[in-house]
Amino acid sequence: MTFIELEKLLKERRSVRKFKRTPVSKSEVVRVLELARLAPSGANLQPGKFHVLTGDALDTLKSTLHEAVATERPYVSQYSYFPQPMPAVLKTKQRAAGYALYSALDINRRDTAGRREQFNQNYLFFDAPVGIVVTIHKDMGKGCFMDLGMAMMALFMAAQAGGYATTGIGALANFGDLIPTKLGLPDDELVVCGIALGIADDSAPVNQFRTDRDALESFSSFTGFKD
Repeated sequence: MTFIELEKLLKERRSVRKFKRTPVSKSEVVRVLELARLAPSGANLQPGKFHVLTGDALDTLKSTLHEAVATERPYVSQYSYFPQPMPAVLKTKQRAAGYALYSALDINRRDTAGRREQFNQNYLFFDAPVGIVVTIHKDMGKGCFMDLGMAMMALFMAAQAGGYATTGIGALANFGDLIPTKLGLPDDELVVCGIALGIADDSAPVNQFRTDRDALESFSSFTGFKD
């Protein structure tokens, strides 16, 4: 792959929040996961596991999560996804992303029911035909989360190259105590997030917006270059 081809692939990738119902074969998912595992990791520990669901298995998990939401089951997350408290500069970014999402759906800031309904689409895997529950052993260090993140990005890019769309679902960790029990996972597996995978519904308004990225000078510095 050339630099230009990789640049194009990276720019085309986006978080998709509405999928077509078109099934994805196991062989295609296997291919994506095998490529994802080529990502580097410290000491080659290759941390994290990907529990892939489709069909009735995925529907059962979605029903369980729907019931948890409907009964207002308390969140039980086993790690902190965002900084606590959220610094003002990061809160501004979070609000901007939310504004872009809800504007695309014509949901105003006071429409709490509409915002809640859209957020709960996380627990339906945005109607994707494939849902992946990403876990990591609870004793792994922070660096292993970084390594798992690299594997996830490799997964996203492999899926994109294969004509599939993805999105990470951090909200899945809100039910970190419920999901392992439902899936029969070992007690030492910590739910990190979910991943939705399938073919993007490009006609859906929710897929029409893109979030901004920071300018180069805000996150990079260069020293010692002659050019």
